[in-house]
Amino acid sequence: MANTYTQIHIQAVFSVQDRSCIIRKAWKNELFQYITGIVQNHGHKVLAINGMPDHLHVFFGMRPTQSLSDLIQDVKGDSSKWINKKGFIAGRFSWQEGFGGFSYSKSHVDNVIDYIKDQEIHHHRKSFIEEYLEFLEKFEVPYDERYIFKPVEYTEED
Repeated sequence: MANTYTQIHIQAVFSVQDRSCIIRKAWKNELFQYITGIVQNHGHKVLAINGMPDHLHVFFGMRPTQSLSDLIQDVKGDSSKWINKKGFIAGRFSWQEGFGGFSYSKSHVDNVIDYIKDQEIHHHRKSFIEEYLEFLEKFEVPYDERYIFKPVEYTEED
């Protein structure tokens, strides 16, 4: 789009289906590269990507050529197919429905990148649910408890 100038920085956060802890160190960097490729193929620029075995954070500069929902749907759908094709897990991989999307000004970019790089450190202190609820409250996003990523519940057989 000629004569369109923007500066949009988005952090997207999404979880593995049922918050299962199945993203393994052995293949997570390959997954991050694959997701980076998806985002970049849509004309956006990944600034940071990291996560834990049950969720991911993707921070990117977004072009106004696509809706955030469409981009995340493509990222989740394409990466799920890729993970399943690669056979990284027994059974079928999928991402949980929904995501969090949070926007930042240019002055916050370096701090957000550092935060995402340090995911392992943050999650020694707080759970994914605590982190996610803090994002929603900090950004004053109204939410319905019924649709928040639920903690994994184990049965006695587990």
